[in-house]
Amino acid sequence: MCGWPKASFRVSVKTVDTERLNKILAVFEGEKGGLISILQRVQEEFGYLPEAALSSVADFLKLPPSQVFSVATFYDRFYLTRRGDHLVSVCQGTACHVLGARSILETAENCLGIKTGQTTPDYKYSLQRVACLGSCALAPVVLVDDEVHSRMTVRKIKKLLTEDLD
Repeated sequence: MCGWPKASFRVSVKTVDTERLNKILAVFEGEKGGLISILQRVQEEFGYLPEAALSSVADFLKLPPSQVFSVATFYDRFYLTRRGDHLVSVCQGTACHVLGARSILETAENCLGIKTGQTTPDYKYSLQRVACLGSCALAPVVLVDDEVHSRMTVRKIKKLLTEDLD
């Protein structure tokens, strides 16, 4: 397949700051491989993986764009759209589910005014459902950025999401 896949691949920005991108690529000059490392650095710099950056990475590594896109979409920690400043992850694993995770997720959606997988219009929050955070003894669990919030309740999630996290 030549070029970019068309199916539901949408990004909010069609261009990318080439100066910032070229600084990242220069670090990998002359190295073989490194696709995942490059994508990680690009995402750290831009907050997500803009389409234009993926295309430039493909050119830089002399890979088909479809291969770069395939890797970027395989890993759920790579984002093709701009994410919020804070990523709210609500665990839906068995222990969390049994202890009310569904209600916690629904409450988070209502508090933020978005559905799971979306970002608030002000780009402050992104909300995602995760299969398991590996903290079953602390269930139900919500992860905000890198901070674990254990024994979550509907009341606690409301309070957490109405606090200023900045």
